[in-house]
Amino acid sequence: MENETPKTRLKREFRRLFRSMDFVADRYLRGKGIPEKTVERFAEIYQQLGMVWEFLGLQCKHWDGYRKAREGKLACRVCGKIRGLGEHWLLLPRSGPKEIGRRAMPTSQKTFPNKEKALVVSDAVRFHGAKLTVEVHNSYKSRLARVGRDITIAADRIIRLREGQVECWLDTHLVHVRWEPESRAKRGLDYSAFVWELPKAKLKNFPVLLDYDRKGRFTGLLILKAPSSKAGRAS
Repeated sequence: MENETPKTRLKREFRRLFRSMDFVADRYLRGKGIPEKTVERFAEIYQQLGMVWEFLGLQCKHWDGYRKAREGKLACRVCGKIRGLGEHWLLLPRSGPKEIGRRAMPTSQKTFPNKEKALVVSDAVRFHGAKLTVEVHNSYKSRLARVGRDITIAADRIIRLREGQVECWLDTHLVHVRWEPESRAKRGLDYSAFVWELPKAKLKNFPVLLDYDRKGRFTGLLILKAPSSKAGRAS
C-alpha cells in the first residue's frame, strides 16, 4: 500500500500470519480423529510459518513496547517476541544505511575477576573489505606475566577499524592511528613522543599535517599514505 509506514505494514503482516497459524493449529493439530499423516504434514507447515514469524520479527523495532506474558516475561506488542532473547540472525537492507545493535557502554562499576566475565560486547564485521571490531567491557583483573603483578583494567569501549595496513583505534581516552608497512619483528619496538619533543630532522620523515582553528586549537590530523603495491587487491 502507498504511503504505508513500516510499522503499519508489519502489523498487518503479523495479523495475517497469526490468523494462518491459528487456523492450522485449530483445524489440523489440536482436533481429534485427524489422520497421523495429515498431522505431520500440517505440523511441517506450522513450522514453516514459524520461520516466517522469525523473519518478520527481525524487522520489528518494538514500537509499541512490551506486554506481560507467561512466567513474568515481557513480549513485544507487535511481533510477540520475548524481550531479552538473543537473535540468531540479522536482517539488513541491501541498499541504504545498515544498523546492527545499539551503542553499548560498560554496565557496572564492579571489578570482575577476568575479562571473559567483564565483557559486555565483543563483535566484528567485515564490510566491503574493511574490518570493524567493537569491544565493550567492565573493569576486570588481569596479570602482567613479565613482572608477576596483578593489575586492574578500567572499564572501556574500544572501536577498531582496519583497512589494509592501517588501523584506527578509539577508546575512552585515545584515538590511535597505526600504519604497519612491515611486521613488528622487522622494524623493532615503536616509540612515542609529542610533536614538540622531536627534532626537525625526524619531523621531515613524518608525512603528517595537523589541523587547527583560528584560536590555535587542535581539530584534526591528516596522514599522507605512501602508495602500496597491495592497493586495489581485495582483502
